[in-house]
Amino acid sequence: MKKNPSCTLTVNLGERSYPIYIGSNLLTDPAFYRPHVKGQQVLIVTNTTVEPLYLDAVKSALQDYQVESVVLPDGEQYKTLAVWQNIIDSLLENRFDRRCTVIGLGGGVVGDMAGFAAACYQRGVYFIQIPTTLLAQVDSSVGGKTGVNHPLGKNMIGAFYQPQCVIADIETLTTLDDRQLSAGLAEIIKYGLIGDLSFFEWLEQNMEGLLARDHALLAYAIERSCKDKAAVVAADEREAGNRALLNLGHTFGHAIETGVGYGEWLHGEAVGAGICMAADLSHRLGWLALADLQRVEALIKKAGLPIYPPTSIDADRMMALMSVDKKVLESKIRLVLMNKLGSSVVTDTFEPEALKGTLHEYGRAIS
Repeated sequence: MKKNPSCTLTVNLGERSYPIYIGSNLLTDPAFYRPHVKGQQVLIVTNTTVEPLYLDAVKSALQDYQVESVVLPDGEQYKTLAVWQNIIDSLLENRFDRRCTVIGLGGGVVGDMAGFAAACYQRGVYFIQIPTTLLAQVDSSVGGKTGVNHPLGKNMIGAFYQPQCVIADIETLTTLDDRQLSAGLAEIIKYGLIGDLSFFEWLEQNMEGLLARDHALLAYAIERSCKDKAAVVAADEREAGNRALLNLGHTFGHAIETGVGYGEWLHGEAVGAGICMAADLSHRLGWLALADLQRVEALIKKAGLPIYPPTSIDADRMMALMSVDKKVLESKIRLVLMNKLGSSVVTDTFEPEALKGTLHEYGRAIS
């Protein structure tokens, strides 16, 4: 009998619409796969950390299909075209046809790479996301962004490619280490700041419980985050407008990740510091009150995240790295900034001196 997920959301994209299943013990239930696996061939893409934990469980739920797997090394530093090619090699070596399904079983790196392979193989095959980290469950598995990194910029090679479904099994978070849990909280905080003030306030009240892995609190935070993201994606699938709001803190954060070397800082850690830098710049522009800037920094710190970038990247280096960003248009850096707590805008009309002030202030904050 099919287990009832605690909630099912829908990303409304017309003929590309798909469900997000959120609940416990979902990845072992064949009923969540059958409607979304169109052919008989399934390739599970995972990594060396997740493989011993969940690969056999997913295989057991797919025993009626021809199932193969490819295991990638774990870490952002392996999110490269060279490592990604292992997925394509496996599809070809096993003679998978265009009705095959690629499953991404793991965190954001696995999901991004598996999705990009599905988008490219035979010009597009079916794809399912099974995110096993908090960050992937609330952010990277939803919305169809796939791709790999380049030494000069993060996620600069990729495609928009929507999955058939997302299966977010909360039980996988029991094996997540504390650092990865905090990294996921950065993306959750982001949703409150871009347009959901009551959620931000809820997070201020419940952060201790989330860090303690209270099941009910985590389920609520994941559901609300996915609901917020699904609404934004449905309105702007390919980031022509307001979907860019989902990048609050990311231009700063991607510069940090690239500057220190992929894998040194987790994506969520870099985004946490980036959110604080965006809040500081918003305050310098007169858009965000000092008290609200302090609330943002306090919540990021409470989540166990850094509020400052590493001092190994100076202001000039940060500026150069931020100039290589997907949101740059006509040589202008566009940033997501806060015009008040719980409301953000995408803009390129900020004063350059204000940005330099933020970069210098945060660059020396922990010197």
